[in-house]
Amino acid sequence: MNTAGHPMLKTHGVHKSFTLHLQGGTTMPVLENVELTVNSGECVVLSGPSGAGKSTLMRSLYGNYRVGEGSILIRHQDSWVDLATADPRSILAVRRDTLGYVSQFLRVVPRVPTIEIVAEALTLRGADHAEAVTRARTLLLRLNLPERLHNLPPATFSGGEQQRVNLARGFIGGHPILLLDEPTASLDAINRDAVVGLVAEAKAAGTAILGIVHDLPTRDAIADRLFKLYPAQMAAA
Repeated sequence: MNTAGHPMLKTHGVHKSFTLHLQGGTTMPVLENVELTVNSGECVVLSGPSGAGKSTLMRSLYGNYRVGEGSILIRHQDSWVDLATADPRSILAVRRDTLGYVSQFLRVVPRVPTIEIVAEALTLRGADHAEAVTRARTLLLRLNLPERLHNLPPATFSGGEQQRVNLARGFIGGHPILLLDEPTASLDAINRDAVVGLVAEAKAAGTAILGIVHDLPTRDAIADRLFKLYPAQMAAA
């Protein structure tokens, strides 16, 4: 287990419920009293049965969902920002400079070339455009995306090709904290190995990584420890 780092992401008493308006306003608890810490230079992988709230927690940590109770603390520019209460402008600043996210699905502006989609994640952080394009090309090639595809929009790519674009976009920014939501779900063994290598390098550089990884060989290769989630009703029992 990697214990040498310092805390970069912390949750305290996080609760999240959804109101089912089409079912008479029934409230469905999903997360109950989540206490999680992720340190620099380590990769923590969420585990637990389907319905335990892994995806809900990831979306809450990125600020896509507001939690009902508790705090989500992100170490941002030498201070702590609570995404549970932060205003939208602060959340966007945290995402730009501190908190990267690789989702399962690629959602980008149509008709933009792949290499520009990846490079943008770096130029938004102030990098020179030419440098960003060079680094984007290197990363895409490392993820085995042929150069003939780099100047094409990814809308017609296969699922695995789109996922590699997502991975390149997520890793290029060098964010201090990185969330990975099923990063290898659509990849073959060669490209899964490439992702394992990228995670190892990110950890060595001090990145704090939290992931959902159902592919067991990949999970075992990248995880320093597992964080178990239980269905909310069970956790509250």
